[in-house]
Amino acid sequence: MKKIRLLLVDDEKDFLTAYSRRFIRRNAEVTIASSGPEALDRIGETDFDVVILDVMMPEMNGIETLRRIKAAAPDLPVIILTGHADHKTLIQGMDMGAFDFLLKPVGTDELFFKVMDAVKSRSRTRS
Repeated sequence: MKKIRLLLVDDEKDFLTAYSRRFIRRNAEVTIASSGPEALDRIGETDFDVVILDVMMPEMNGIETLRRIKAAAPDLPVIILTGHADHKTLIQGMDMGAFDFLLKPVGTDELFFKVMDAVKSRSRTRS
C-alpha cells in the first residue's frame, strides 16, 4: 500500500508530536507545520494527499490558511480540526471547500478514517 503524504498543521507542539507518531505507525509520510505560512511553504514544495489543519493559530488562522491552500491547490483535501468551533467558522470552512470539519479532541482512528476518506475521494476525482 502506498504511503499517504500528510501535512499536519497546528501550533500545538504536543499535538504535532503525538499525531505524527500515530500516523507514521499507520504508514503515512507526515510533514508538520506550526503555522499557516509554514503550511503554504510546505504545500509549494510537496504534493500532499491530504492536509489536517487547525483553526486557531497565531499569525494566520486556519480559515485564511484554507483559503490560500484552495487557491494554490484546489483539489487538495483539507480536514479542519478545532477545539473552538462555532457555526460561522464551520460554514466558512465548508464553503471554502474543506473536506470535513472535526472537533478536538478527536480519536486517532476517527481522524485516520477521515484521512482515508479524503484520499479516496481525491483519487476518484482524479481518475
